[in-house]
Amino acid sequence: MADNSLQIERFIKRVRETDNIVFLGGAGVSTESGIPDFRSAKGLYSSGGPISPEEMLSHHFFIRHTDEFYDFYKKNMLYPDAQPNVTHKALARLEQMGKLKAVITQNIDNLHQAGGSRKVWELHGSVYRNYCMKCGKFFGLDYILKSEGVPVCDSCGGTIKPDVVLYEESLDGGVINGSVNAVMNAKMMIVGGTSLNVYPAAGLINYYEGHDLVLINRDATPYDSYADIVIHDSLGKVFGELMERLESEEK
Repeated sequence: MADNSLQIERFIKRVRETDNIVFLGGAGVSTESGIPDFRSAKGLYSSGGPISPEEMLSHHFFIRHTDEFYDFYKKNMLYPDAQPNVTHKALARLEQMGKLKAVITQNIDNLHQAGGSRKVWELHGSVYRNYCMKCGKFFGLDYILKSEGVPVCDSCGGTIKPDVVLYEESLDGGVINGSVNAVMNAKMMIVGGTSLNVYPAAGLINYYEGHDLVLINRDATPYDSYADIVIHDSLGKVFGELMERLESEEK
């Protein structure tokens, strides 16, 4: 494996020369904002409780045990005080510079938008959108946080469901199509903060037809051997250095 510093230099050079980038990110993008990577060795998914997180975050569990679902969901999935980190802000700046055309995220925390990104495809939805299953009325995150027990619609009394993709549910077709088109049209694809083990999100990489595939992740991924540039380091460090260089060149 090439030295990280050499790989980062190559990465910065490619970004400098490219004006059509797409970014695909996973949970690792938000860990530096204090949101845990649930699949890590110390993450929520390895907690070993009587009912697995995958079970509690499934569609059938939400329908059959809505009160238990919300108790778990509110305690473990909501981080309203989290703030955008260096990576979120750098991606937004790249978009402002006309280089980044889209962010595709597996995260549900809205931090890309909070950081300034405008074109964001949320594969798994967002905790900031919630809707009444009876009348369709939408509610923000504050309504969920202030509700006791199961949140219900203030118009019709129906049960409110987070607009996130639970286990057993399908991804939104429009989001998938938009993501695929962004990847297919990109000259450079940057993949960061994801193990690339979760599908169908990981499968998006197969639609990339360019020659600048960049993987940035602390640990190795199944796609490392296919990438043009592989950097095993923190996203904050890599994007911080990238933006410092690009911003200095603009002055």
